[in-house]
Amino acid sequence: MDFGKKLKELRLQAGLTQKQLAVQIGTSKSIISFYELQERIPSPEVLIKLSSVFHVSTDYLLGIDNTERLDVSGLSKDDIRLVDMMIQSLREKNNNKNL
Repeated sequence: MDFGKKLKELRLQAGLTQKQLAVQIGTSKSIISFYELQERIPSPEVLIKLSSVFHVSTDYLLGIDNTERLDVSGLSKDDIRLVDMMIQSLREKNNNKNL
């Protein structure tokens, strides 16, 4: 998936309009449109802002690394352990479905 498609997908998943995203990263709606249409390439600084908004890595935005990650910043160690246990439980459930 190219950057523009990935950006649009993340924006829509977050329930943001182009204008709302533009405000969050300090640019204009037309610039977001240009990015999504692959008519412009964002600067490294803008990539970092976008990755922060969507809680993904810049590599994920650029299609270099397609591994989805969870942002657990702001959670306590106990909360992180609970999330990890839930993930493990869901993996086991999904693995059992595939058998």
